[in-house]
Amino acid sequence: MNFHVLTLFPDMIVNGLNTSVTGRALAAGKIHLNAVDIREYSKDKHKHVDDYPYGGGAGMVMQPEPIYLAYEDMIKDMEKPPRVIYVTPQGEVFHQSIAEEFAKEEDLVFLCGHYEGVDERILEEIVTDYVSIGDYVLTGGELPAMVMIDAVSRLVPGVLNNEDSAEFESFHDNLLEHPHYTRPVEYHGKKVPDVLLSGHHKNIDKWRREESLRRTLERRPELLAKANLSKEDYKFLQSLGYPESND
Repeated sequence: MNFHVLTLFPDMIVNGLNTSVTGRALAAGKIHLNAVDIREYSKDKHKHVDDYPYGGGAGMVMQPEPIYLAYEDMIKDMEKPPRVIYVTPQGEVFHQSIAEEFAKEEDLVFLCGHYEGVDERILEEIVTDYVSIGDYVLTGGELPAMVMIDAVSRLVPGVLNNEDSAEFESFHDNLLEHPHYTRPVEYHGKKVPDVLLSGHHKNIDKWRREESLRRTLERRPELLAKANLSKEDYKFLQSLGYPESND
């Protein structure tokens, strides 16, 4: 899978993603990263890419021409126009289902804004998706782009050492992940649940499912409305006070 990032700070993207899981995936050729410096496409002798906003107001706005030229150069060898994600607080909030949708693409382009934003005309021309990572303001789009690339990369075959990891971690089936334990058996007076030491896989699976349901109800109850719940799941949730029914 190919990730392309239109940015004013390509080193930030490259350095941030060349570590841990994404770094190993890049080194192994499981994913590819192309961080493009928008400034290189500025026709201004000082490589300016921003200007004052029409109508007045504070701050500067990124100009459309350098972004367009960088984009056109980027896609010239692609067989079809790629999906272009503009990272903005005005977009849909990123979640696991979006990551799964993005992971089906061969090429993903992330446009990272700065200053007060990007000229609306270039957004209308090239952007296909407006995505946010939360209701707060950051200096630029680089960190959100790296967050999304990390999440999507984990779903690319061969990126994770354990092929089951991506499928069964947090937000699988719109449920939070169950608790995890490792050695020692007892730590600071707290013991690993007996069921996990039993070797009885059916009971372990049942415990993990129920703990996942319990944790979701306690911490992110709004996720349950979209979860794929069985009759047994509903029965367990109702024992915890969850009022909904699957009837």
